[in-house]
Parts: sequence; C-alpha cells; structure tokens
Amino acid sequence: MQFHMFLVREYVDVLLPCLTSMVNASLTQGRLPISQRHAIVTPLLKKAGIDSADMANFRPVSNLSFMTKVVERAVANQLTEYLSANNLLPCFQSAYRKKQHSTETAILRVVSDMLMAADERQVTARNARLVSSIDIVDHTILLQRLRIGFCVTDVALQWVISFLTERTQQIAYNSKLSSLQAVWRTTGQRAMAVALRALHCRVVSYRRSPQTALHVYADDCQIYLSTPAKDAVTAVDRLSTCVTNINDWMTASRLHLNPTKTQIMWLGSSQQLDKIAIRSAAVVNPCNSRRYSSRPRRRS
Repeated sequence: MQFHMFLVREYVDVLLPCLTSMVNASLTQGRLPISQRHAIVTPLLKKAGIDSADMANFRPVSNLSFMTKVVERAVANQLTEYLSANNLLPCFQSAYRKKQHSTETAILRVVSDMLMAADERQVTARNARLVSSIDIVDHTILLQRLRIGFCVTDVALQWVISFLTERTQQIAYNSKLSSLQAVWRTTGQRAMAVALRALHCRVVSYRRSPQTALHVYADDCQIYLSTPAKDAVTAVDRLSTCVTNINDWMTASRLHLNPTKTQIMWLGSSQQLDKIAIRSAAVVNPCNSRRYSSRPRRRS
C-alpha cells in the first residue's frame, strides 16, 4: 500500500484525471465495484506489553484498497456538506466536521457549563464516558434511517446499498490469511460512520431528559446535569433514567453501550461537594439489563 501511495503522490498530475473519472463513475452509477468491498483485517495490540492471549486487548485494523478510500472520502465530504447545508447535523456533535467542532471546542463547552454551574453554587453529575459501539450496525436499520431521517434517496441511496452489501474480509495474522468471510454488519471507515454518528447523536438528544445536557465526540457521549447539592439524589435518579432511555433505544437499534467505560463523577467546588453523601449510583448495565454500581469521582 505504501508503494502504491508513493506512486500516486509522485505522479498525481498524471493520475488525477483517471482517479476523478473512476470516482465520478462510481457516484453517477450508484455502485461500488465488488473488488473495492474487500478488506484485510490485521489485529494489533492496543498497548505494548499487555497480554496477547486476551483477544480483548487487540484492536482490528481494516486495510482497504486505495480507490475504496478515495471514493469513500469523496462520499463523506459530499454527505457532510449535504447534512450541514440542511441543518441535519446536531449542534452538540463534534468530530467529522470541518470548523468549530474539534476536541478543544468540545472540552471548552462542557467545562464552561460546569464552571458556570459552580459559580451558582451547584454541583454537576457527569456521566463521564457513555461509550456506544457504533462501528457495526444493522444495514436495514441504517438504510431506513438514512432514507427517512436524512432523505437520502435515488442514486445516493443505491450507492450506500452497494457500499454496504456483498462485503468480504480476511484476517491477516502471523503472515497468513484466513479464508474469505462475508461481512454483514459494518459502517466502513468514514462515509457511513459520518451519517450513523449524526443519527446517533440526534436520537440521543431526543432520548435525554430535558434537564440534562450532552456533548458527543465521535462515539463518546457525555451527559451531565447541574443541581444544588441538596438535590443530588434527584439528579442521580434523573441521570440514571436518561441512561436507561438511551440504552433502550440502543438495544432496539441492535447497538449497545460499553458499561466498562461508563463512569459517573461529581464536579463542583469543594464546599458544595462536601455536602454530597452519595458514594455510588445504580445504572442499567447495557449488556444484561441488570443493575450495577459505579462509584462517583469527586473533583474540586
């Protein structure tokens, strides 16, 4: 792949008309060639030195053909422009957007809300990492929501259907390739992920309670609620109900939250935090619908 990219960079002036014609042909015909729907998946350790016998410590990296990435990036750019022009992107969704929606602006917005609450002698119950797994999704549900929620129809919808269907992959490990396997649930690396995360953030916005605020960066959702310290118990109940509502929608959409990365913490001035007696909060475990306790972290 590096060798191919070297050639493209070296002779981009010569190859650009050909590449442009190939991208335009894919978009106007509403289909992606079968050869561009195959991926080689390489499992890589998330961190050096961790147990390689535990499969949970590996991150699957999908390698696609060069033209697949070029076409998908073109679709992602057009889709983002379409969503922006029609105000379909949630204002509190960051990532995959060009301006004023970076990690920095996401942090500034959340921290600003919490500091303003502290100035009013309130504390903030923050669901630190309500992480949802949206790297895979049911294709039927995605196509339905693209058509109804975002009005993606005709040739554009045909291209999405072509992009999602008849995909295959092979696992590369120890210099060997596995047999060819069909892929039934995937969003690709960019184009469909943009639309899915926008849809995800919109629905999360609808499912949250009116008293809560949220901000989403990619698939990492923060939900928080500011309240006087004396109303901390009510605030936790509202936050737990909000998480439950979101989990119900995720389950119905054949998605799931990641309970191992979900935490609750209290933020505010030390004087107000000292008034809070709560040391644990019960929320729904998305994996088995039981209840478990997550210990809040105190911050001054």
